[in-house]
Amino acid sequence: MTDEMTNKEIEAFFAGKPEAKALFQIVEQKIRAIGPAIIKVSKTQISFATRTQFAWVWMPQPTDRKRPLHSLVLSFGCGRQIVHDQIVEAIEPYPGRWTHHVIIAEEADLTDVLDVWIREAYRFSETRGREPFSNI
Repeated sequence: MTDEMTNKEIEAFFAGKPEAKALFQIVEQKIRAIGPAIIKVSKTQISFATRTQFAWVWMPQPTDRKRPLHSLVLSFGCGRQIVHDQIVEAIEPYPGRWTHHVIIAEEADLTDVLDVWIREAYRFSETRGREPFSNI
């Protein structure tokens, strides 16, 4: 998939939601600063991958009144459970693999500690034993 195609898909994903798109662009910059990542846009989320997917950005349902309007959810996977006030949920879908969910409602939510977790998720995805992720 070309960057041009991905950019068009990202534009469509955030159509009519400029605040959410601006937050996503900051997340994307943070991830690209760590290293190369494959971006895949689907109907409900945008994923980032190295060998395997390590981070996902999605928008809460409009009916979810617990989430701020125009917010994003950043989910990331790593090999341990992280307990922190910023993490709203952590689940272990497979032994030794934890998925964490963080609400991003404003730029201030993109903290230095979140940067550390994203780097950890990136490294974790590079070392997992599956075949490299593909856009095909």
